[in-house]
Amino acid sequence: MCGLSTPESVDQAVAHGADAVGFVFAESVRKVTSELASELITRVPSTVETVGVFREQPIDEVIATARAAGVSTIQFHGREPVTDLRRAQDEGFRTLRAFGVDEYLALSEVDRAVWAGERLLVDAVEPGGGTTFDPQLIEQGTPTGWWLLAGGLTPENVGDLIARLRPSGVDVSSGVELQRGVKSLERIAAFLAAARAPGGPGRVDRAQPPIT
Repeated sequence: MCGLSTPESVDQAVAHGADAVGFVFAESVRKVTSELASELITRVPSTVETVGVFREQPIDEVIATARAAGVSTIQFHGREPVTDLRRAQDEGFRTLRAFGVDEYLALSEVDRAVWAGERLLVDAVEPGGGTTFDPQLIEQGTPTGWWLLAGGLTPENVGDLIARLRPSGVDVSSGVELQRGVKSLERIAAFLAAARAPGGPGRVDRAQPPIT
């Protein structure tokens, strides 16, 4: 559950079973300060992953902000090299590397091998824009390791897309908003219920995927 900025949205995500909550530190209507994120993280139990989202920012700045905020995970949402992930990991953070669907599909076999051991996120072309991509684009070429599906997910479509693409987890921000940057507590609850629905379209025949 990404792009959170209020105590109420954090509490709602945690109460309804989100495995991770995300805070945006890149330029965005959802951007928060490290101070605010730090305050919000005090509400999050240690069993829930806390993620800081960055986009093409200097790695020293990323590390400093993530440390000040107290997040456990750094999500790189631009064109950051694998060396940035290694640096963050060496500093004690877990990592995620996001790819736009077109960017991911354009990777050569050699490049995919470089990223194969990392936790990945496949997003729409416009990250955070609420745009859904055609699942046929990636249906036969999803990542082989641990990966999150993002991009235009909503309470109404997430179950079908989980069943169709079988990601390790899903990531949502705009799909649970009343307006851009303003979360709906009702849609947060509905999204998590739809993604986890036992026996429904969101069910996968393996351990329940993490919901972010």
